[in-house]
Amino acid sequence: MGKLFGTDGIRGRANIYPITCEIALKTGQAVGLLAKKTGQKAIVIGKDTRESCDMLESALAAGIASVGVNVLLTGVIPTPGVAYLSTCLDGVGAGIVISASHNPYHDNGIKIFGQGGVKLTDAQEEDIESCILGENKNVPRTIVGRISVIPDSCETYSRFLLKKFPFRKPDRKLKLIIDTSNGAAYECATLVFNKKLFDTVFIHNQPDGKNINDNCGSQHTQDVSSQVLNKKADIGLAFDGDADRLIAVDETGKKITGDRILGICAKYAKAKNVLDNNIVVSTIMSNIGLVNALKTLRINHEITDVGDRKVLERMQETNATIGGEDSGHMIFLKEHSTGDGMLTALKLLEVMAGTGKSLSELAEVMTVYPQILMNEEVDASRPDFTKIPIIAAAIKEVETFLGEQGRVLVRYSGTQPLLRVMVEGPKEDITRECCEKICQAIRDSI
Repeated sequence: MGKLFGTDGIRGRANIYPITCEIALKTGQAVGLLAKKTGQKAIVIGKDTRESCDMLESALAAGIASVGVNVLLTGVIPTPGVAYLSTCLDGVGAGIVISASHNPYHDNGIKIFGQGGVKLTDAQEEDIESCILGENKNVPRTIVGRISVIPDSCETYSRFLLKKFPFRKPDRKLKLIIDTSNGAAYECATLVFNKKLFDTVFIHNQPDGKNINDNCGSQHTQDVSSQVLNKKADIGLAFDGDADRLIAVDETGKKITGDRILGICAKYAKAKNVLDNNIVVSTIMSNIGLVNALKTLRINHEITDVGDRKVLERMQETNATIGGEDSGHMIFLKEHSTGDGMLTALKLLEVMAGTGKSLSELAEVMTVYPQILMNEEVDASRPDFTKIPIIAAAIKEVETFLGEQGRVLVRYSGTQPLLRVMVEGPKEDITRECCEKICQAIRDSI
């Protein structure tokens, strides 16, 4: 990747390069010029609840308007809400989200959606990056865009979500505990999981600019688990800061991560004969339990590299309609163009309502194998560890020992001088021992 874009847009500490007003303004100009190339006249900007969002929003909007493109401000809204609005409003050529997802409040980021509400390709990111970092002499000076507010952005997005689900005056309302992580979903979630359809209790739903993701949300589910047990709720739903991912909690207080949610939704879709091409896509980090579950269900399984953009690319290549990551990023392409935490929650609730089963019963679709992750520091040269005899032999020995009862994944970190070792196995002590064996080989060799 280039100097600015990481795996999910531009991200860093707010008000420190590259998350500065100067870069935001140039990013606005670059995205505005990209939209103009396709004949579009406006760009949607949304944000989460971080205190730095207003500052970056102003800079982005100024940059867009300076190249003669109009700006439509949504205010605080989940990332997938921006993706939707960028497809349903006339003349919109892109969407920009100001958010650092699950990161602490002092970080921020800029995510960009192109036409159709999909994340940019590598080539598009490179073009935008070149425009930001280079001297842009193509900025028109004869016309400026206007900046206006979409007054009902959350209502529009919420209606889009709810119209896809047959929730109508249930005999017994499901009791939900919802943790919005003091983030982008804090308003929209109250509209989607409303009192007419559900018996809902909201927690961590009072953002103050600094409490986003602060010991709450999808990364910290202890409070939602506690509330599920205390309130005797049917399910807990925890979103991250920009609400594009979901982690659930069953009625016993147990965490249900993305792999199990994928398995639950895939099984239900196949039973309803709506699992197009009988394919589910997940990443190399998915638990082997999901692999075995899909095999048992006779569902074809496509595995791709880490990142929801990689999942989407493989889904498009294989014409799959369900895919995701264990982290809680789920994509349902029949309903939306991108990962959406609230859409995933509605899908899960649909399965519960449709089957009459508890979440803990549904989660039995797969057995979660113990997973041990260890990191070993390495030098910056990043030698090919597969060609180092001691390491290769250790990996082979562990893979042979585990057989179909586990798996090994060794890869370099994309951002740090670390070699990451992940081992899954039938029991935690055995799995840890296997992981340590590979790590020791790495320490002895690199």
